[in-house]
Amino acid sequence: MSKVFLTGASGFVGRQILKHLLAAGHDVTVAVRPGSMLRAGISTSNVNVVLTRDLFAEREDWWARALVGQDTLIHAAWYVDPQTYQRSRYNFICTVGSIVMARAAARAGVGHVIGLGTCMEYRLPSTRIQPDAPLGPSTIYSSAKLATYFALRRHAKLAGQRFTWARLFHLHGEFEQPGRLAPYIHDCIARGEHARLSAGTQLRDYLHVSDAGRMIAAIADTGQEGVVNICSGRPTTIRLFAERIADMYGRRDLLIFSSDPVPAHDPAAVVGVCNWQAPQ
Repeated sequence: MSKVFLTGASGFVGRQILKHLLAAGHDVTVAVRPGSMLRAGISTSNVNVVLTRDLFAEREDWWARALVGQDTLIHAAWYVDPQTYQRSRYNFICTVGSIVMARAAARAGVGHVIGLGTCMEYRLPSTRIQPDAPLGPSTIYSSAKLATYFALRRHAKLAGQRFTWARLFHLHGEFEQPGRLAPYIHDCIARGEHARLSAGTQLRDYLHVSDAGRMIAAIADTGQEGVVNICSGRPTTIRLFAERIADMYGRRDLLIFSSDPVPAHDPAAVVGVCNWQAPQ
């Protein structure tokens, strides 16, 4: 199989990508902070490890050396603090660092660059978001992701590389950060406390993070290019999603849905059309 370089391997999505890359037999190299894999409980016995204190601060020459001999670069690292990532200016540092990385990948002869974007790059709300749907980011995070997409796509074209931009929809599952919806509900119910939620009428496209990791890892094999919606394609209300979690405990009574109108900044619908191509 091919040689794949992965960033963000200890993160929520990255660790799932790593798992599926290894299962497919790829030779995987990861760029991680010292100790991050150990803290995440991920074995490094079957991966090659490149250490960096801040991959977004590394120079192009550093990246060119690290990427020599790699066939594919999967860039899953980003600033992800759940409390501040939507508005943090560090998103633009991630954009600049990603561009430096992409320039180095071309120098090193990497043939395929795969970046991770977000469904929030699209103009919302929408119940059927095609990969070529109108764009309209509304936060610093989604704006920085979209800027990264345009820069990397153009650079890859000039460099003669294949380029894929995997836009993630609403992921959930193991190792999800506290403060996100599913962990919040699990935590409240496990402690026998009420989970206070919005009206829950908003439509979302939920996908388990393991499925997302499998889909992204498979792109290294299929070589699918362009924008790929990593989603289920199935609309689910936030209320139904919350009730499914509560049903695991038999405690729907602990869910409190607000009677207030949904805030204007919260899209009424974010549902994708999945164009991901399964391996043959």
